[in-house]
Amino acid sequence: MENLEKRFLELADRAEQRFYVTFSDFLNMEEESLLSSLHFNIDYRLFGGYDGAERCVAAFGYDCEEAQFPITIIKAEPVSPKFADKLSHRDFLGSLMGLGIKREVLGDIVIADNIGYIFCLNSIAEYIVQELSKVRHTIVKCSVAEALPESAVKKPEEEQMVVASERLDVIVSAVYNFSRSAVKEFFIARKIYVNSRLCENFSYTPKENDIISVRGKGRFVYNGVLGTTKKSRNIISVGVYK
Repeated sequence: MENLEKRFLELADRAEQRFYVTFSDFLNMEEESLLSSLHFNIDYRLFGGYDGAERCVAAFGYDCEEAQFPITIIKAEPVSPKFADKLSHRDFLGSLMGLGIKREVLGDIVIADNIGYIFCLNSIAEYIVQELSKVRHTIVKCSVAEALPESAVKKPEEEQMVVASERLDVIVSAVYNFSRSAVKEFFIARKIYVNSRLCENFSYTPKENDIISVRGKGRFVYNGVLGTTKKSRNIISVGVYK
């Protein structure tokens, strides 16, 4: 992480001194959390190619809000859909890794109707289009997509539940049906993030629209308290990504 912190500072310094926007590679949640803990003399923005992306590129610069991020979407679809395997995120990622592609040049991989939409840096896009021809046992054809189809974007499913309090550990326990001790282990393992920032505070009270991520399990949006029961327990609403 020390090298990554140095890299962030270098990108920010270059953007400030030369008055243009600089970009990082794709960052995971832990790396995004590190970025949010640093202080710069210049603005930065995170974007992964679509709203709600988990893996994002950081842009540094005075004009970063208007920046054109160096991200391409590759559409990888089975040549013969009828005979294709049921393809998963793991299948696409494994095939890409098998081509010698590094994880940091790849963003999210969204699956819809057995088609993979691969977010990548512009610099690797042509190579993927030319070389990715097989995922699992399925022959695929690749092309550049202008945008992610609206139907491919997963929307959170609203759920209501009763909890004793709005503490983050209590809410996570309710959403994923964990025991309190299991939730504690996730905190200790540094796997709980709020808005892509590491959270180690068990008793943190999430705000409305906070996005809580539990590495290895998923993420959900906290919608807030709807009311209370006769026993003064909270009725809360969350939007769970499934």
